[in-house]
Amino acid sequence: MVSARQKTKAADKRAPAKPVIARLVAKSAIAKPPIAKPDFAKSDIDRDAEDRQRSGIQSLARAFAILEEIARHREGIGLADLSKRVGLHNSTAFHLAKTLVSLGYVRQGKESKRYRIGRPLFALAASCLDEIEMVNVATPILEDLSRETGESAHFAVRMGDAVVVIARTSGPGAFQLTDRVGVVRPAHCTALGKMILASLSKEQLERFVARAEFKPSTEKSITEIPTLMREIDDVRASGTAFDDGEFNPEVRCVAVAVKDFTGATIGALGISGPIWRMTLPAIQTRAKSLQAAADRLSRELGAGAAST
Repeated sequence: MVSARQKTKAADKRAPAKPVIARLVAKSAIAKPPIAKPDFAKSDIDRDAEDRQRSGIQSLARAFAILEEIARHREGIGLADLSKRVGLHNSTAFHLAKTLVSLGYVRQGKESKRYRIGRPLFALAASCLDEIEMVNVATPILEDLSRETGESAHFAVRMGDAVVVIARTSGPGAFQLTDRVGVVRPAHCTALGKMILASLSKEQLERFVARAEFKPSTEKSITEIPTLMREIDDVRASGTAFDDGEFNPEVRCVAVAVKDFTGATIGALGISGPIWRMTLPAIQTRAKSLQAAADRLSRELGAGAAST
């Protein structure tokens, strides 16, 4: 007869025992269920981030309010008036304005202590001014210039080692030039091109003459580097460039510089006409109208707006 003890031993042999580690894990899981920890740390971090974001947005809004208010006063504005107009305490307005001054976006007069818009802000705006906008600004000025001089007027910008006419108008006189907008012309034998070359730095000009091909368009075209360099010196000294039949043997041209927000030459404004009408005395007279038109266009593009 099999005893109860013997039956128990037989059952133990049939059912393999669980490993010790498994039994301990199972026991631990039953005895100590996981306890959820309150997420206090995460909520504190989130609140800090939100506070910083709100503070940053508020500072940006105040800084732009200061910029906009300064921009409304071309003669400059003092701290007391500025803080009053933007609704800030003097110390708050001072620290924000000081930061803008350190970044260059605002200038402060040494003696007057008045704030004005700085050049980097104009440079940012200039970078957004594309050719379509320039054409829209330049065209009415070119139309006035053509009516006043009776000649074709052109506005050109640099395109690599050449220049491209991006806006033009015709005068009321006979025998007007028929160059279309978008036409590309060599820089070394056109008044527009010489004016733009004269705006280059010494290093830029040296690189240009090293790689450019001085192909003649007429018998009067400049084909020698020393001759071109002397002509560029004359253009820089006088502020006026001429083309005496160098691109078209029947045409004379005169051009002056157009400047942008930064005071740099952005292009050239010129008038062209037949040589029998564009005599040297006529060029001298029309050059005054041309310079006035170029100054007007430069102002429209922001030149001089950041000067004291």
